[in-house]
Amino acid sequence: MARGFLLIWILAIISLHHYSSNVNARYHYHKKQKQKGTNIGSPVSPSPVYAPDPQEPVPSSPVDAPAPKDPVPSTPADPPSSSPPIPSDPYPNEPGDTTDGIFDVTSYGAVGDGSSDDTEAFTKAWKAACAVESATILVPSDKSFVITSTIFSGPCKPGLVLQVDGVLMPPDGPDCWPKADSRKQWLVFYRLDDMKLSGKGIIEGNGQKWWELPCKPHRGPNGSTLRGPCDSPAMIRFFMSSNLVVSGIRIQNSPQFHMKFDGCEGVLIEKLSISTPKLSPNTDGIHIENTKSVGIYNSMISNGDDCISIGPGCSNVDIEGVTCGPSHGISIGSLGVHNSQACVSNITVRNAMIRESDNGVRIKTWQGGTGSVSGISFENIQMENVRNCIIVDQYYCLTKECLNQTSAVHVTDVQYRNIKGTYDVRTPPIHFACSDTVPCTNITMAEVELLPQEGELVDDPFCWNAYGIEETLTIPPIGCLQEGMPQTIAETSQYSC
Repeated sequence: MARGFLLIWILAIISLHHYSSNVNARYHYHKKQKQKGTNIGSPVSPSPVYAPDPQEPVPSSPVDAPAPKDPVPSTPADPPSSSPPIPSDPYPNEPGDTTDGIFDVTSYGAVGDGSSDDTEAFTKAWKAACAVESATILVPSDKSFVITSTIFSGPCKPGLVLQVDGVLMPPDGPDCWPKADSRKQWLVFYRLDDMKLSGKGIIEGNGQKWWELPCKPHRGPNGSTLRGPCDSPAMIRFFMSSNLVVSGIRIQNSPQFHMKFDGCEGVLIEKLSISTPKLSPNTDGIHIENTKSVGIYNSMISNGDDCISIGPGCSNVDIEGVTCGPSHGISIGSLGVHNSQACVSNITVRNAMIRESDNGVRIKTWQGGTGSVSGISFENIQMENVRNCIIVDQYYCLTKECLNQTSAVHVTDVQYRNIKGTYDVRTPPIHFACSDTVPCTNITMAEVELLPQEGELVDDPFCWNAYGIEETLTIPPIGCLQEGMPQTIAETSQYSC
C-alpha cells in the first residue's frame, strides 16, 4: 500500500515538472518575439532578419510549438540579426529613388540653371532608372539643363521613359564644346529595347554658331566657305535599338540632323515638332537608315534640309499626317554613294502637306550604285509653292566633279496618286531623270494636278529613260513618260536586294 502511494507521488512530481518546463519554454519564446515587435501569443512569424538565439529552449513537442514561420532562405536573405537587411534596390546608395519609379534628375544633383554642367546627374539618373522596370527619368519643367555629348547605353529593363518637361540643351556652340567630346553627335541612345522619349518640354540644339562655321555645306561670313566639311553634331541618335517611341516632344535648332535612327527596328514617332530656320545647313528633321518597321505620324517639321530622309537598308516605313516645310521635302536617299549597294522597299507617304520647299517627294541616287528602290507609294499629298514637286534624280552629286557611270540603283514600282497643289515656276513640277543604263520602271501617275503658284504658264514635265503609265490625265500632261517596259534591261541580278 505504501509502495502504491509512493509511486503515485513520484509520478505526480514528474508530471508537474514536465508541465512547468513546457510553459516556461513557450513563454520564453513569445517574450523574445515581443521584443521584436510582434504580439504576445500571436502566430505571426518573426522578422526575416531575426534569428532565434541558439541557446533558447526548443519546444519538446510539435503540439507545443508556435506556428511555423514562412519559409525564408537562410542565406543570403536571412542573415544573422547583427547584419543589416539586404536591399532589394540594386543601387541602394543612389539618391532620389522612389517607389513609384520616378527618377528626377534634380535629385541626382542636376541644377537646371541653363549654364551648369548637369551631365553627371543625368548619367546617374539613367544608371539608376535603367535597372528598374517601367522607370521614368524626369527632366522637370521650369528649368534648363545643359549636358555634354553623352551615350546612354542599354540594355535596360523594359518600359524606360525619358520625360523631358523642361529644356534640355548642349553647350552653346563649337567654342564651348569640350575638346574630348565627339563633334559628330550629342545624345546617343544605344542598345535599348522598349524605350520612350516624350514630354512637354524642348530639346534645344543651340545650332546658330555651328551654322556660321565657314566650311561646306555651311555658308560662312559674306557667303565665303572653306574646303572640306564641318564636323557638326547630330542632335539625337538612336543606334541598334528596338521598339522605340518618340512622342510629343519639341526639337529645335539642331547643329546638324535633328534625329537619326540607325540599325533600329520597330519605331513609332508621333506628334513631334521640329523647327529650324530655312537656311540652316544640313539640318534634316528625321533621318532613318538600316531601320525597319517605322511609323511617323501627325508631326510638323520645318528646317533647312529634308523633313524626312530615308537612307539605305530601310523597309516597311509608313508616313502619314506630316506637315513639312519650309524644307527640302520628303526624300528617299541619297542612295548608292561610293558605288555602294542600297536597298529600300515598302515606303508609304500619305495625307501630307508640303509647303514652301525646294523639293516635294524625291528619290535621289548617285551614279555607280547598285540595289533597288521598290514598292513606293506617295498618296494624297498637298503641295503649296514647292519646287520639284515630284522628282527622281539618279544623277545626284554635291560637286561638279561626279563622273558618268553605267551602274545605278534601280527605281521601280513607284506610285503617285492624288498629288495636287501649286509649284514654284523656277523649275518644272515633275522631273524624272533616270539612269542611262538602268531605266526607271513601273511608274504610276493618277490624279496628279499641279499648277503654277504665280502666272498662267504650265511648265512641261521632264523625263529621261522613265517608263510607266498615266491612269488619269496629269496636269501638266506628262507625255514624256514612256509606256510599257524598256526593250532592253541590263542584267538585273546586281539590282536585286
